[in-house]
Amino acid sequence: MPHVDIFVPCFVDQLYPRTALNMVRVLERVGCTVQYNPAQTCCGQPAYNAGHHDAARTVAAKFLADFAAPAAGPPRYVVSPSASCTGMVRNHFGLLFAPDTADALTRDRCQQVQRRTYELTEFLVEVLGISAVPGAALAGSYTYHDSCSALRECGIGPGPRQLLDGVAGLQRLEMAETSTCCGFGGTFAVKFEAISVAMAQQKVEHALATGADYLISTDVSCLMHLEAYIKKENLPLKCLHIADVLASGW
Repeated sequence: MPHVDIFVPCFVDQLYPRTALNMVRVLERVGCTVQYNPAQTCCGQPAYNAGHHDAARTVAAKFLADFAAPAAGPPRYVVSPSASCTGMVRNHFGLLFAPDTADALTRDRCQQVQRRTYELTEFLVEVLGISAVPGAALAGSYTYHDSCSALRECGIGPGPRQLLDGVAGLQRLEMAETSTCCGFGGTFAVKFEAISVAMAQQKVEHALATGADYLISTDVSCLMHLEAYIKKENLPLKCLHIADVLASGW
């Protein structure tokens, strides 16, 4: 039975807590033992992307402490419902804890955590070998948005679609330019609002053109951005995180 420590990102914790709960439900449904460390906070990505690397390093060091591998017992995975945060840990912690900024013990701890950290769908498909979550069901059609973090930071491709295609009653309708950025990009949406909104509009128009009922992705940050545009324009499209879909129907 796989042992999992869940990491709940800031966006999920503050704005979409149900997604975190549904991730736990899905992991337990497929036979995982799930634990949550209530002392966990942020992975440090906001400070890192803003160029405040010293502050990011402080937050990231706490992440390493919060998710340090136990000295004994079965191996533990760190699983998150966010490819964005997963990509931060995997691809940027090594830069924060380089030889000129961290001692050998810290760098070793960093590498251990990096090897054990997975985005939810990638953990289900690539680690557990699961192609469908038992009992998952949702009537309607969906189109899928490849978030930049999932596709480019983590190399996640067909896995989420494979899981969604295994949801009873759900039909896939691929949109044009699915791998194009939604326009969120964290502080990019604040600094370059007009460009960000235009990119969201383009993404939503591609999704609407499919006739799908749902727009689904691995990252709530993308979905929050797209949903804001959809609601402002009163458009007939609902955004869902993949964890919420996989936990539906049971």
